[in-house]
Order: sequence, then structure tokens, then C-alpha cells
Amino acid sequence: MDFKSFDWKYIQKYTSSKATGDLNKFLEGLPQHAGQTVLIAAAIAWGTAAALGLFTAIQTQQMIKLRADLKATEALKPSVPKIKNVGIDKKNVEQFVSKAKESYKGLDIRANASTIVITGRSTSNFTEFREAVGHVQNGGNGWRVSLEKLCVGRECDKQYKVAASLKVNKVSVEKAD
Repeated sequence: MDFKSFDWKYIQKYTSSKATGDLNKFLEGLPQHAGQTVLIAAAIAWGTAAALGLFTAIQTQQMIKLRADLKATEALKPSVPKIKNVGIDKKNVEQFVSKAKESYKGLDIRANASTIVITGRSTSNFTEFREAVGHVQNGGNGWRVSLEKLCVGRECDKQYKVAASLKVNKVSVEKAD
């Protein structure tokens, strides 16, 4: 639409002093033309809209305050580093197992990646078995050993009467997000 070709006289008739008088005359004569029932219904509708607007404004203020409180709380949240388990090098585990085999001759000690499996064929090997498990627990510098499987006596299968599977990891501390 081009502003040069726009008819400004058309708008002037709605903004003139006569138009204001016409609107006033229309509003004064509205009760006679529309009836009181229609005016009451319109007043109820306008009142409901005003109450809804007021309620919305109050809720918006509360949401803004809540959001500010949430931001302030998030600002106080400390950054906590993440602790992560990292598998031990297979070579280190195998070196440990070869030394342990020399100390605990009555047991079968094997390395499977970063897992150490200790088994014995008789419950009479329990004392040696217990010492071997403790040795693994205190085995390497920074080792974190978790027990995956442990059985003694009837709990084990027919071949072994004492068995333990120990997963060896190191703890890695990473920066927080």
C-alpha cells in the first residue's frame, strides 16, 4: 500500500470532534436500544475479563520472582567434580598376578583384562584364599577393587570350593560441567 495514494480524509471523519460527540450520543442511547439484559451480560463479561487480567498479572509477578529465586539458587550450586572408574592396564594386572602366583601356590590366580580371578579346589585353602583377596585389595597404587563374584563351599561349582572375581580400576577425577 502506498501512503501517497491513501485517503487521509477517510480517517479524519473518525477523529473529528463531531465523531467524539457521535460516540458519546451512541453510548448514552445504548440502554434504550440494547436493553438492560444485554448491558448486564456485557458488564459481567467485562468484569470477568478484568478479573482474569488481574489474576494473570499477579501470577506473572509471582513467576518472575520464582524465576529470580531459582537463578539465585543455581548460582549458589557448587561445581562438583565427577569421579569415574578407569580400567587398569592389562600389563600391570598380569605383572601383579605373576607375583601373587608365587606367594599363593595353593590357589589358581588368573588375569582377565582388568579382572583378577582367584580360585581354589578345596575349602582347606580358605586362609590362603582370604589372604590373596586381601593382597589384591591392597595390590597397586590407587587401585579401587570391586568384588564381582565370591563363593565359598557349597555355593561354588563342583570344580572349585573357593572363588572370587575382583574387578580392578583406578579412580579418575574429572572437572565438573
